[in-house]
Amino acid sequence: MAWAHWGCCPWLVLLYACVWSHPKPGDLGREDVRNCSANPPHLPVTVVNTTLRLSALRQQMEAWNLSAYIIPDTDAHQNEYIGKHDERRAWMTGFTGTAGTAVVTMEKAAVWTDSRYWTQAEREMDCNWDLHKEVGITVIVSWLLAEIPTGGHVGFDPFLVSFDSWNSYDRNLQGFDIQLVSITVNLVDLVWGSARPPVPSEPIYALENAFTGSTWQEKVADIRSQMQKHKKAPTAVLLTALDETAWLFNLRSSDISYNPFFYSYTLLTDSSIRLFVNKSRFSPETLQYLNSGCTGPMCVQLEDYSQVRDSIQAYVSGDVRVWIGTQYTMYGLYEVIPEEKLLADSYSPVMITKAVKNSKEQALLKASHVRDAVAVIRYLVWLEKNVPKGTVDEFSGAEFMDQLRGKEDFFSGPSFQTISASGLNAALAHYSPTKELNRKLSSDEMYLVDSGGQYWDGTTDITRTVHWGTPSAFQKEAYTRVLMGNIDLSRLIFPAATSGRVVEAFARKALWDVGLNYGHGTGHGIGNFLCVHEWPVGFQSNNIAMAKGMFTSIEPGYYQDGEFGIRIEDVALVVEAKTKYPGTYLTFEVVSFVPYDRNLIDVSLLSPEQLQYLNQYYQVIREKVGPELQQRQLLEEFEWLQRHTEPLSAEATHTVSLASVLVASTLGTLSWSS
Repeated sequence: MAWAHWGCCPWLVLLYACVWSHPKPGDLGREDVRNCSANPPHLPVTVVNTTLRLSALRQQMEAWNLSAYIIPDTDAHQNEYIGKHDERRAWMTGFTGTAGTAVVTMEKAAVWTDSRYWTQAEREMDCNWDLHKEVGITVIVSWLLAEIPTGGHVGFDPFLVSFDSWNSYDRNLQGFDIQLVSITVNLVDLVWGSARPPVPSEPIYALENAFTGSTWQEKVADIRSQMQKHKKAPTAVLLTALDETAWLFNLRSSDISYNPFFYSYTLLTDSSIRLFVNKSRFSPETLQYLNSGCTGPMCVQLEDYSQVRDSIQAYVSGDVRVWIGTQYTMYGLYEVIPEEKLLADSYSPVMITKAVKNSKEQALLKASHVRDAVAVIRYLVWLEKNVPKGTVDEFSGAEFMDQLRGKEDFFSGPSFQTISASGLNAALAHYSPTKELNRKLSSDEMYLVDSGGQYWDGTTDITRTVHWGTPSAFQKEAYTRVLMGNIDLSRLIFPAATSGRVVEAFARKALWDVGLNYGHGTGHGIGNFLCVHEWPVGFQSNNIAMAKGMFTSIEPGYYQDGEFGIRIEDVALVVEAKTKYPGTYLTFEVVSFVPYDRNLIDVSLLSPEQLQYLNQYYQVIREKVGPELQQRQLLEEFEWLQRHTEPLSAEATHTVSLASVLVASTLGTLSWSS
């Protein structure tokens, strides 16, 4: 999936914004679509009147003796998608973009967001709000220092600010007589009142054993074993990311769009299991599944979700040490744990353990990708027939893609909002159509579809780019070079424990050779009916090292602004490689099974090794998906698959360039020092 949505790792949204959102020449000088100097102001009809909301918020701020109040765009668990009841910044400002921070003082109100959302913000915010076309805590603090008096207090909800963000605010305010004030009562919620959407109340259910790699008791025992073996002897692990608790107990629900999670925390100690959640959402069967009525170290004690802070504070009054992952722990919990009783790693042991799938989990995820390939192939066949008729637009296409997945066994919904982009819209990596705003698909333009499904046995994510007419020579070259990068990384052999950042350049080299590149990351982890962007696997500098059993996407691309976009994305399993000499080496096994567009491949650019790999991959697709299509009597789709996986051949032979050898040698050296 394109990196506009970094599920389960929201700090990377900032990275994404930095990469994709550099202002174009003249952007910073572009006039605001609002005319706030007119009397009365001239505003788009889409703006939201926030005068009463701001007045009520300032009354709350005055009651708390605050000079300013920070309103982030996240929730208490740093989810990629947030529930309606957590959209505080959107409700307060009127601006519904997914990235942006609001700050209110007694005199002014401002929003900071990146260039993806400038026009949207101007069309949704009234003149009470100033739009700042920059992002980052440093620029927000600079504004605060200019706007609030010495001795002022800046309030924030500690459950909406991570420890790292709090630390950045605190560090930037050092030396100034300005105090950060943690207020656990959210002031926006007080103003929102009864109009605030309710917290989800759908049942929380247990996955059948057929769809889990281990029982929850086995997982708990494993994490406790890691605690016992740790040299710092932690007595508890605190889980704050929703996918951690969902994975640990094999429980699922539907609180978050596209993610099968439920609002929860877990405190797993050496002698107890405490699950903080809304108990009323459990059926008697699920309560029995958790052994919640018993006592002892393997019984789950249910405590109210809202009591987690008080319970943690009470627990740390004893002789204990709590193990946390700082990337997901919000300041609201961090601040009640004394430093001497804290064991802080970037990621909790559950996050690290979850990243490596056991043999059963691997088989489940592979099976989901076979069924998913059937849905995608049916969609491509349908497009091939209907696009020339002029009856398909980006939105109707995305809807039909979702409908086809809905016909597959164990389907539970899409894993993200489908990116269905034709022509110039495909150059926007984060683009998704709406019913009101979309383009017709045309045989004369490239079309990019990036989509995925949530199934009980796995999560899927795949991107294919196609052209039904006559692509230009440049489009074919760009596509082929993206494909070459995908192949080069997929077939790479590298030492075990190599960081993804070390090998990521292989996906870019074919593009770099001719002066092309792409501005997003190259891949992300993926879960078993969990996050479509499962942290911490991937190719970024702060991902953990690659290990056997991890799943990652491999998704190079190229985007010609205003014309077209290309992305080829597959999901791959990290497996042990067979090498001539002894040693522990890894490679990738691709588990996405949809052929690439032959119409866009310039075979003359492929090396013999790339061509051989491609033809072997096509044979695997035939073996995996062909029988499934035949069994279901999808004969048209089977015939399409056979045509699109015919072996490719090329007359020309290629030799390995000196540059390739040098790049491989350099990256190999880097891997040993990573």
